[in-house]
Amino acid sequence: MAQQPEHVVIVGAGMVGLSTAWYLQEAGVSVTVLDRDGVAAGSSWGNAGWLAPALTLPLPEPAMLRTGILATLKPDSPVYVPLRANPRLAQFLAGFARHCTADHWNKAIEVFNVANAGALAAYDELTEHEGLGRVDEPTLDAEPFLAGFVSEADRSVLVEEFRHVAQTGGLTSFELLDGDDLHTLAPSLGEAVTHGVRLHRQRYLNPGRFVHALAEAVTARGGEIVSGHRVTNVSQRDERVLVEVRGGESIVADAAVLANGSWIGDLARPHGVRKVVQAGRGYSFTVHPDQVPTGPVYFPTQRVACTPLGKPDEGLRIAGMMEFRNPDDALDPRRVKAIVDAATPMFTGIDWSQREDEWVGSRPCTTDGLPLVGASRSDRVFVAGGHGMWGVALGPLTGKLLAAQMTGTATSGDRDLLTAFDPLRK
Repeated sequence: MAQQPEHVVIVGAGMVGLSTAWYLQEAGVSVTVLDRDGVAAGSSWGNAGWLAPALTLPLPEPAMLRTGILATLKPDSPVYVPLRANPRLAQFLAGFARHCTADHWNKAIEVFNVANAGALAAYDELTEHEGLGRVDEPTLDAEPFLAGFVSEADRSVLVEEFRHVAQTGGLTSFELLDGDDLHTLAPSLGEAVTHGVRLHRQRYLNPGRFVHALAEAVTARGGEIVSGHRVTNVSQRDERVLVEVRGGESIVADAAVLANGSWIGDLARPHGVRKVVQAGRGYSFTVHPDQVPTGPVYFPTQRVACTPLGKPDEGLRIAGMMEFRNPDDALDPRRVKAIVDAATPMFTGIDWSQREDEWVGSRPCTTDGLPLVGASRSDRVFVAGGHGMWGVALGPLTGKLLAAQMTGTATSGDRDLLTAFDPLRK
């Protein structure tokens, strides 16, 4: 694109799409955001809301293969793949398995280390902005941020992972806790939890509230957000793009950004994006413990993430699982039960039958674990997606990177990350 666009249409009103809109507005660009459902209606609502650089790591890891393929066919497995004929899913799983090696993981970690170094600062730009456009919802210091385990053997897996991240240039700060020290910090932990890790310099937020506050900041500066608009096609017409909406009028703009999560593939494929984006569905619900933890709690072995949603009476969000299947499939009650069964021994003082807000969301995953951020083969169509579990953690950074590329202000560091995230990579 020879010059900065004046008007950009963004498909997707989640954290990634709205962050891109916000940063484009910073550069003086007019934005229109379209979403088939509404603000934060997808993965941006029910996730754990962690801004945790120490845990923001590539999804394809060697441990996935060690778990065994057969284990993924069980509905109570932390990673579940329903047995069905689906050529695109088979293609994704084959590519994913090829990247579950130490060599691929190490290379991806180095990229994540760079991204994580700037992720929290991008959030601060949103919440500390002076004047019109400030996001009026905080990010919260995670004190404490605890990981709990039933054995030293389980804990050693995470500790070794942290040490490996540090060796590759990542920033990790943690201490080991046992017995009374652990339960004093989190009295709601069950007797089964005997070993812990306390993480430092992490944050969290209420994702639904934050994304809605971000939407308000975008509209306050003149941005338009339109719900109920399902985009069916995006095409380049000379120096413009045509965004076609089912049952509605088409929109013409200078450029378009595809940020519609697990549905990004159909719109991006005609523009040269060949990476398969597969829905990795996660589940969550809310419970009300007798004592709500004051910070996030993570059970890595069980793959269960727990986040206080705000005031104690707002409860504790319990999230977890990874399920590779169609993004529009209905919630599977067996997966909710699997989370309950895994989390029950880890807590005390929770009535698990009194669950609220049961939810499933489709997180867009790539075979190599890296997001797709940047220009497509069409120089007026851009992509922002494929973050897997880290769309919230890396959303503002993604918006900042993409806006810089689109407006010609990217730094050399920006360009390095954009190269790693290139949507046209094989």
